[in-house]
Amino acid sequence: MSTLGFLGAGQMASALADGIVSNGLRKPNQIHCSDIWKPAREKAQAKGYNAYELNSGVCENSEDAIFLAVKPNCVAAACKDVMESKDSGALIISIAAGVTLETLEDSLPGRRVVRVMPNTPCLVGEQAAGFALGGLATDDDRRLVKELLDAVGVAMEVNEILLNAITGLSGSGPAYVFQFIEALSDGGVRAGLPRNVATQLAAQTVKGAAEMVLKTGKHPGELKDAVTSPGGTTIAGVEALEKGGFRAATISAVTSATKRSMQLGGMPDADIQNKYGL
Repeated sequence: MSTLGFLGAGQMASALADGIVSNGLRKPNQIHCSDIWKPAREKAQAKGYNAYELNSGVCENSEDAIFLAVKPNCVAAACKDVMESKDSGALIISIAAGVTLETLEDSLPGRRVVRVMPNTPCLVGEQAAGFALGGLATDDDRRLVKELLDAVGVAMEVNEILLNAITGLSGSGPAYVFQFIEALSDGGVRAGLPRNVATQLAAQTVKGAAEMVLKTGKHPGELKDAVTSPGGTTIAGVEALEKGGFRAATISAVTSATKRSMQLGGMPDADIQNKYGL
């Protein structure tokens, strides 16, 4: 097992590193990270990771891969540091939202690059991520990325253009689910439940329903029908959701976020409309 690097030691980088270590894919001393914020470095050091103020320390000590875990506006500077450092030619894995493979490869000429769209449940080991390989990336790179990302959830390879849809669905999706949990809890309170009871039951209900979809392999509609007895309570609730436009609003949320991801990536609105109908 060789060393891994993280340019940036924020929440997402820390969650990825922690998941990789807890799953035995690397030891703490095989993790190298950099951050200009001293508390972030101290937190990393407390876990046994190697922490640096300058990116060069990470680049020069990371053999397998280096994660670009900085804000999109800092990517150009981070790429410059990579190119100016005497590193081993490690794979570059970017989790910077909206930064395309073309941009990364222009900033990292000759380097193998992978672009990843993670989501915040990475923080609790339940990530739903998509990734796309750059032109120079190899099958070994694909296996490495899948192994590392699967340590904190699920990762699926897609064509890069579909990362926009993944952004709209799973990247932004936790916010939709949090809203739904909050609304379920509000409904429970309206019906007489204490807030703490309503919120815990709402969250557990969402978690349990998601596990049923994943573990049974059944279509969500089939599972819904199994709960919906003729003339019963559930169909009354489903009817209320449909009257409120629940399904259409959810679809619109995903497509609106997808469109915004395309805009942030520099795609003209005319192309978004003509090519994707958004």
